[in-house]
Amino acid sequence: MTGDQPQAVARLAEGVRNDLTYQTMLGVTGSGKTFTMANIVQEVQRPTLVMAHNKTLAAQLASEFKEFFPHNAVEYFVSYYDYYQPEAYVPQSDTYIEKDSSVNEELDKPCLSAKWEESPPTGLCVVGCVSLIYGLGDPRDYFNLVAQVKVGEEQSRSRLMRQLVDMQYERNDMNLARGKFRIRGDTLEIIPAYEEAAVRVQFWGDEVERIVQLDPLTGEMLADMAEIAIYPANHFVTSKDKLDAAVNDIRVELEERLAELRAGGKILEAARLESRTHYDLEMLQETGFCSGVENYSRHLARRAAGSSPWTLLDYFPEDYLMFVDESHMTLPQVRGMYHGDMSRKRTLVDFGFRLPSAMDNRPLNFEEYEDHINQVVYVSATPGPFEMKRSAMTVEQVIRPTGLLDPTVEVKPTEGQIDDLLQQIKERIERSERCLVTTLTKRMAEELADYLSEMGIRNNYLHSDIQTLDRIEILRDLRLGVFDVIVGINLLREGLDLPEVSLVAILDADKEGYLRSNTSLIQTIGRAARHANGQVIMYADRITDSMRQAIDETNRRRAIQDAFNKQHGIEPQSIQKEVHDITEGIKTISEMSRADMYRVVKDLEGQMKEAAKSLQFEKAAQFRDEIFELRRLLVLEEKVLTPAAFGAEE
Repeated sequence: MTGDQPQAVARLAEGVRNDLTYQTMLGVTGSGKTFTMANIVQEVQRPTLVMAHNKTLAAQLASEFKEFFPHNAVEYFVSYYDYYQPEAYVPQSDTYIEKDSSVNEELDKPCLSAKWEESPPTGLCVVGCVSLIYGLGDPRDYFNLVAQVKVGEEQSRSRLMRQLVDMQYERNDMNLARGKFRIRGDTLEIIPAYEEAAVRVQFWGDEVERIVQLDPLTGEMLADMAEIAIYPANHFVTSKDKLDAAVNDIRVELEERLAELRAGGKILEAARLESRTHYDLEMLQETGFCSGVENYSRHLARRAAGSSPWTLLDYFPEDYLMFVDESHMTLPQVRGMYHGDMSRKRTLVDFGFRLPSAMDNRPLNFEEYEDHINQVVYVSATPGPFEMKRSAMTVEQVIRPTGLLDPTVEVKPTEGQIDDLLQQIKERIERSERCLVTTLTKRMAEELADYLSEMGIRNNYLHSDIQTLDRIEILRDLRLGVFDVIVGINLLREGLDLPEVSLVAILDADKEGYLRSNTSLIQTIGRAARHANGQVIMYADRITDSMRQAIDETNRRRAIQDAFNKQHGIEPQSIQKEVHDITEGIKTISEMSRADMYRVVKDLEGQMKEAAKSLQFEKAAQFRDEIFELRRLLVLEEKVLTPAAFGAEE
């Protein structure tokens, strides 16, 4: 640890040991906040939950924590959907939108894996996003269904099979896959829903003779095991007794609701609700599962109406520690989730698509979320008023390990701002440095990008219509030097890592609002904090309160950093970070034979899966896009080679 990290770790760890419920770490961009969090975990030795406000940041944090704690249980818990369209109804146009989703197995595995035993190891750390406040099954039901298998014990093969079926595992003797099992003579093979390796259980009569972990593809034996605990394949599981009781309760609620709807003259709504619910009940009775089973979670968990749902937070022991990363973004998300969900569900209930109990399948509201907190450390470069007011102690981490200072901030008048900006950009280009320019409106950003192009400046324009993956590619091209400037409206992307950027220009800095608030300005200023020549220019005709606060805070930090560097003889060094260009391998695609192209596709598929396994989901998605492009070119080539097919297509 260097700079402010030792004192930050010491003070915050002491606060945890002294049972302070709320603490805040104000850490500037690039000061190593993740490393500080990891050292606090090491100091206090508590099971830990780290919350982030999106999957990408959570994946980055999980990857870093795995490096810091290679011998401990570091889990990753986020929404396991690649795509999710929630069930909804739009009365104005009489449009029903059915729930549609695509589960990403690479994300589902760590979600299931993040549910551990009731007495978790001390070295446990779970990194997740805001989805962890959404409802899961009752942890008591989840753990009561765990199948414990030991070598030498009496265990009926047929009894274990029935138990696996109750745990939502599917028997498939032809294709062994995740969440499935198969029987071959006296041998049962299963791939747990949260693992990649298969498990083979060999029986001798009613006795477990051997347990082996093996590679499901090659059949290679990986390890002999004395015992194994197999956890349920689904987040929503319950016992047979509870399921039967839940079905009866759902029938009672259905009759009450149907009488209520018919009394109000809502005949269509009553008929709709009756047919949908009866179908779900039949599925629950026959298979123990149905589409949208989460809407019956209150009955299945035997909870009272209006009670808090079970969430991942209920799986933690009482003494756990929570970090809320980028708290100024994460906490507002937690507040907003509940209200948005309630609005959508109320419409579904009113128009007969769901029973009123579906309202209890919801995320935690903010008060319930607060009740689940044991001890929390809010982490942000710009903590909000809520965190600052609530915290018993606020610790600053201002000194960066690299010795870099916060950028200088200069305010210039708006008259002649574009000419001045052009001159500033040209100076940076001569030094092989990059620039970011933020505007307030889409129109101004487009016009500025067009003007810079006319002036011979290589630039690109970031806006809301650009897909996330394309945005990542544009930022990568900026680092590679394909562009020298990026023009955008909102570039204060938390965690945006662009070490080559030495200039951030903020146009219309004096127009108060969300994009020019104190918090937004400090975050935007931080984008130039990874370069030794970092400078921020605000173009404004007056200095607003937000500008003054942001400038004063930046100058205060800069003075502290400069004094520390002089005291310790540190020379600030720009961050040198390699740029990974995954498209390099296919730039000579026109020169490849068809066989070579197929080989490249196969190689990219392997790299895509490896990237997903290591939680580098952005990189995996880029590999996927390259595979799609190669396949498209192969199809085009086939059409050229077969004119008949081309004619039919035409």
